[in-house]
Amino acid sequence: MLAPDVVVVGDANPDLVLTGDVVPRFGQAEQLLDGADLVLGGSAAIAACGLARLGIATALVAYVGDDAFGRSVRDALGDRGVDLRWLRTHDRAPTGLSVILAEGERAILTHPGAIGATGPDLLPDPDELAGAAHVHSASLYLTPLLAPALPAWLATVRAGGATTSVDTNFDPTGTWTLARAVIESCDVVLPNAVELRGITGDADVARAGRALAAEGRIVALKNGAEGGVVWTPDGETVSEPGLRVEVVDTTGAGDTFDAGFIAGLVGGETLRQCLRRAVVAGSLSTRAAGGTAAQPDAAALAEALGGDA
Repeated sequence: MLAPDVVVVGDANPDLVLTGDVVPRFGQAEQLLDGADLVLGGSAAIAACGLARLGIATALVAYVGDDAFGRSVRDALGDRGVDLRWLRTHDRAPTGLSVILAEGERAILTHPGAIGATGPDLLPDPDELAGAAHVHSASLYLTPLLAPALPAWLATVRAGGATTSVDTNFDPTGTWTLARAVIESCDVVLPNAVELRGITGDADVARAGRALAAEGRIVALKNGAEGGVVWTPDGETVSEPGLRVEVVDTTGAGDTFDAGFIAGLVGGETLRQCLRRAVVAGSLSTRAAGGTAAQPDAAALAEALGGDA
């Protein structure tokens, strides 16, 4: 069986998105919420769905548990056209779960479950990826058993002809120690501002982006409503403004940004075009609760881009 165009490695879990007065008051105080949505989550899963929605043949490499949550995740991914050949069921750990408290800003409570139990055994043999154009890794810090194996595996995949990228996501420990080795095996890094500061130790985002790019890779910054910025190894800086939309929920917007950028990269677009696709795709995804409900398809993205698709 031929490998799909893009392979995404990382996490898959449900997100329980709570909206309204979500700041907990302990002491058995009961609060009434405006909304509660159980949706597909996981940075890797959302990115894979975003790519599939854009018409890119995409497979997800991840673990779920042998439980109701795991079955719902599998069904949701399949319904969205994601190739499930490497979505495995863990024989001991339950499916991970994130509770997202959304009140303007977001707070995320995560039980890693099968995500945290994910090890190198999950990774396909690089020979199985022959023909894939791109491999993307996400949620690095939620998979501490897997992360040490990623640099060598990604380097082998890259030597086989695929481009590679990483979205480290947030480090709950605050140490950011796993990122560097993985980044060195990647052509593209896709952080937000907090992550870029953590990875580099530099509070100046622009300086951090330029320095990380100068080491030999593209850095594509997700900058929320402000849009995005790309820094290149040769010192070029490209920026694109955000798209004005009525925001319902920003969960997964960064992962859809990743999908838009990678879709452009696989399609041979310029870096500016890749960035514009990423910014617009991420913006459009905020129009509904959860990370996948409002992800654009190729036609919707083209329309939002003014036909420049």
